[in-house]
Amino acid sequence: MPPDKVTDPLDRFAWHPEPELIGIADEATSRPALERLGHHAWDAALDYVYHEAFRRAMGEPADYAGLRRAFFGGSGRAPGPSPAPLDPTRSDTLLAEFRDRLAPHQLNAYHPRTLSYFTPPPLAMSVIGELLAQVLQQGIDVWHAGPSGAFVEEEVVRWLTDLVGFPPPSVGREGGGSFGILTSGGVMANFMAMTLARDIRLSELRALSRPPRGRDLEDVRIYTSDQAHFSIARAIDELGFPEATLHVVVADDDFRLRGARVAAAIAADRAAGLTPLAISAVAGSTNTGSIDAIPELADVAEREGLWFHVDAAYGGAARLSADLAGLVPDLHRADSVTVDPHKWFFQAYDLGALLVRRRRDLTDTFHRAPEYYRGGGRDDRAAPEGRHGAGDITGDITGDAGANELNFYQHGMEGTRRWRALKLWMSWKHLGTSGLARLVESNVQIARHLARRIAEADDFDALPADPPLSVVCFRHLPAGRGARAAMSEAELLELDAHLDRLQRALEASGEGWLSTTVLRGRTYLRAGVLNYLTTETDIDRLLETLRQLAREV
Repeated sequence: MPPDKVTDPLDRFAWHPEPELIGIADEATSRPALERLGHHAWDAALDYVYHEAFRRAMGEPADYAGLRRAFFGGSGRAPGPSPAPLDPTRSDTLLAEFRDRLAPHQLNAYHPRTLSYFTPPPLAMSVIGELLAQVLQQGIDVWHAGPSGAFVEEEVVRWLTDLVGFPPPSVGREGGGSFGILTSGGVMANFMAMTLARDIRLSELRALSRPPRGRDLEDVRIYTSDQAHFSIARAIDELGFPEATLHVVVADDDFRLRGARVAAAIAADRAAGLTPLAISAVAGSTNTGSIDAIPELADVAEREGLWFHVDAAYGGAARLSADLAGLVPDLHRADSVTVDPHKWFFQAYDLGALLVRRRRDLTDTFHRAPEYYRGGGRDDRAAPEGRHGAGDITGDITGDAGANELNFYQHGMEGTRRWRALKLWMSWKHLGTSGLARLVESNVQIARHLARRIAEADDFDALPADPPLSVVCFRHLPAGRGARAAMSEAELLELDAHLDRLQRALEASGEGWLSTTVLRGRTYLRAGVLNYLTTETDIDRLLETLRQLAREV
């Protein structure tokens, strides 16, 4: 039917069994239907939380192959995804499918004994912020695609740069002061940090008038520890550096990278004719929660003229607490810092951040000016699409009259970016810094309680004995601590296998969820306490469950 002949606005969507959920322009027709859909969807979400997530730490027991067969169905040997659906499906059918097919088979972050990966339960206001952000459908790349959304991200970035101790953004053409950009997570933030080290510092070290590429990347060294996140090595590979670029320095007995060891490595590399470029430290390692000796490493970086990056994806949140901030000192001395609010800020996935001491480093590295994005930051007439040279920022980010627009695509890798900031903006306001600090402090207290219980027991040990933050790595010792030192290699291998079996048994039981890791060649259970619903009683119950399962397996 021609558009001018349509009388009922839903006639255009009559092919769907619920046209009022597609053609939503008429409030009288569609709002009641959308309200019903929202009510039913929220019911499904809360049924998951209270009937599944608090019932089991991990979904119904199933290995990968078994769950794959159950999910995709069919009796073939290699089940897989079905073709895309040809015809519409009613919303109530889809919600029923969610309840029956998806909800029972999840890692349940809300369960108080889910202490595996860094997957905390999201704050309720973070979930609401994510919902509102998706309804509003703002693109935080070009200012006009998300006008006030860009300001929300700018404000959240300011809160984060204040948290790590960076100077506030300055006003004017120099683009001074700190800044940052929200990312999907720590991997992207670390990738961008290594890009800055390459394009900013290596250009300076080699007196280049252009970003270093090809042979400019040879004979360079970037220093990190054996506890660094895998994303640092991945970034160096993807950025075109040769394999030998990453110089891994062995951490100390507490899994910390120390300044003297890095300084010795730098001296040896310089003597060999190599070019030291950067130090990448970690503040809260994934493995153990260890915190590198940041003040020592900052001294070395300043003395040697190196880029200094700190991956504080996990540990940066400790600075929310006045009592814990001293555990993660001197972040303000870094050139760049990674922080992941979807870890210890209890945010819904996904939300990471790269923070920089100098905003100009981002724009000098990532700025482009395509003709279809006419908005500000530089003189587009002087620089068509492609990278600029000198970095002639012509405006500021304050919103003053005459200032250029804040276009986040000029500050990072991504073009289209969803509105990640709203959920953190809303939940930070909802709890305040003091409330977020209380949750972080509670996690640290729970981790220390677990460490104390282990220290008091004869059938467990921990490494390190005192958790740096809220990660506790420990083993169950069936024969007790007295037998540990005398174990043969074969017995140690059997202990490793015992811990793997114990982890699988715990997962199958639904009573808890721990991951495993390898420390100094041996297998350990790993409890990452980032769940603000966990209590000391949960920890005591978890240890007793492990003892019972150990007898059974």
